[in-house]
Amino acid sequence: MQAFFSQTPTEKTLMTRDDALKQLSHIARERAFGRHVGSDRLIQAGLDALVAEVESPSIAMLAGLLRSEEPEAPALFDQVLEELGLSFHPPADPRAAKWAMAYWIAGQIADGTLDPATGTHLIWSDIAYDLGYPEELQSLVSCALNLDEWEESWGVSIEELKREAVEAAKQFLGKRPAVEAGS
Repeated sequence: MQAFFSQTPTEKTLMTRDDALKQLSHIARERAFGRHVGSDRLIQAGLDALVAEVESPSIAMLAGLLRSEEPEAPALFDQVLEELGLSFHPPADPRAAKWAMAYWIAGQIADGTLDPATGTHLIWSDIAYDLGYPEELQSLVSCALNLDEWEESWGVSIEELKREAVEAAKQFLGKRPAVEAGS
């Protein structure tokens, strides 16, 4: 599933500095929430950031790692995050960490950076179950089930179901307690 989180542009256009910082931050969260991110992707993110003129004492070292040096990438990536102030640590409490992950995924669904079918499935399979299917996640779980089981005979398009998932994500985010919104 981790491949679905990729934020790397598919076009051959250069990344802006802001895009590169967003990519680094995104990968930091992926890793913090327990997703595997390969060393090749960490090195590529470093290279993208270097080309986008992101300045950090360790970024050139990360970007320049050779295949034989890939085992060094995670530690160097963490060092780059620290230098840029982009380190992310989820809450220590497992339930709070699951909620933080739910808000993060919902935010990506809402802003269009994560496919609604993929995002709602992650919330359903990786979060809602562990939290005992709380009421707050019910609409997103319902969207996941509808998207997962959709058939053309239903008389509603898959695009409409995806729009409903985006709306459910926005509503979920809108109900987020103010204390948690800053995390």
